[in-house]
Amino acid sequence: MHLFYSNTISGKYHSLSPEESKHCIKVLRLNKGDTIYLTDGNGNLFETRITDDRFKKTTLEIVTLQHEFEKRSFKLHMAVAPTKNIARFEWFLEKATEMGVDIITPIICRHSERRSIQWDRLHKIIISAMKQSHKAYLPLLEHALDFEDFISRDFNMDKYIAACVPGINNSIKDLYEKDNDVTILIGPEGDFSEDEIEMAFNKDFKPINLGKSRLRTETAAIFACASVNFMNL
Repeated sequence: MHLFYSNTISGKYHSLSPEESKHCIKVLRLNKGDTIYLTDGNGNLFETRITDDRFKKTTLEIVTLQHEFEKRSFKLHMAVAPTKNIARFEWFLEKATEMGVDIITPIICRHSERRSIQWDRLHKIIISAMKQSHKAYLPLLEHALDFEDFISRDFNMDKYIAACVPGINNSIKDLYEKDNDVTILIGPEGDFSEDEIEMAFNKDFKPINLGKSRLRTETAAIFACASVNFMNL
């Protein structure tokens, strides 16, 4: 299945962007009459047929529409401190999108070595991963927020913080219940500060342990994301 993305789909016909058109015709070598799929990132999956195969403006005719394509029974919000090596954070975004995630918030913590992100680049990585994994829901990538601002929000879901706290042995499987919406905090390379952990506890975030191994930020984030998805199979 060849899947393309656009957030401006309306009516019976749709024209791909010049970049997408070139990929469709020049790279994939598709032609007039071929079937491709299109999503708006909101759960709608369109089966379409190519009616004009110009590589600068490929036009599609919408044939069928599936609403809420492979909609999941829960929402997963990952709040993760961007890594110093941004390629590692980009890897997390790609793999989390492939597995299933609804919202990603980069959080800036006291020990963060990276305090800014290139939102447009990261958003493109998520779009590409969505298309590659044949999903119809595009994860929401929020702009970076300070840790304290983030945890001060109102969350109508389970809330966990993965932190190195002595004596904390609860794993995700000990606390999380299938089908529950959940937010998980993952700290920077230097972990959350003691003040941040205390603030999270005061906001009713429950501490979880991700195992005996010392994990990199992006590995911990993927582990948590995979665990929630696995428990919802």
